[in-house]
Amino acid sequence: MYHLARIRAPFFKNFLIRNFSRWYKVDLDEVALRTPLDFPTFNDFFIRELVAGARPVDDDPLAIVSPVDGSVSQAGRIEQSQLLQAKGIGYSLDDLLAVNLETAKDFSNGNFATIYLAPHDYHRVHMPIDGELVAAHYVPGDLFSVNEATVAGVPGLFRRNERLNLHFDTAIGPVALIFVGALNVGSISTPWTGEIRPQKRGVVETQVLTGATTGIRKGALLGWFNMGSTVILLLPKDAVTWRETLDPGTRLRMGERIGALHERNS
Repeated sequence: MYHLARIRAPFFKNFLIRNFSRWYKVDLDEVALRTPLDFPTFNDFFIRELVAGARPVDDDPLAIVSPVDGSVSQAGRIEQSQLLQAKGIGYSLDDLLAVNLETAKDFSNGNFATIYLAPHDYHRVHMPIDGELVAAHYVPGDLFSVNEATVAGVPGLFRRNERLNLHFDTAIGPVALIFVGALNVGSISTPWTGEIRPQKRGVVETQVLTGATTGIRKGALLGWFNMGSTVILLLPKDAVTWRETLDPGTRLRMGERIGALHERNS
């Protein structure tokens, strides 16, 4: 899939883009470039940019916003160190983050939101809150599908799939945003790491970050999936109140408020 999505032959890539757009009912009116002519490959279309103003970002300082277009898989409180994957299925912070225990403890009894990106969704990932990127860890693993049926049937799916964990310092404390790889995901890219290709086996790799990592504003670009997947947002204890309608299946657009941050006393 990685190589097919990068074929530049016009008749082939135009065929893929036109049929994908028709099949998944992609809103072409919000796409910044002409479809399919201005896209060199299908992958370039898949990670498409939108026209200016297509995704307004809630500018209330106490608003935390959705980092992506997608639908809520689960959202709520982290019970001690356990997150909910689906009804009756949980998994641990330690396994998800695959780093030292102190980092996992930062989010104990905190809050999480898991958001699924369907094939037709806008596949760029943005900053949910102002902050500073302090670390990025690539965790090799499987590439199970992350659709609703698979998430409900494969225990520990999010800790088993490959992922890129981004860690931030913010006004409310540590925040993590996790890119979870999936079936047909050719790679994950960020402005600081470049393209990261999937690895079935190996060790957790701390990524070298190039370029400015401070002063990242809410709504700023964090990266993109080269084909679709899921993101998981982790917040520390007593940092946020999710909005009441953040139920499984709720559709979200990048930049819309998903919760209210708690003001911290200095």
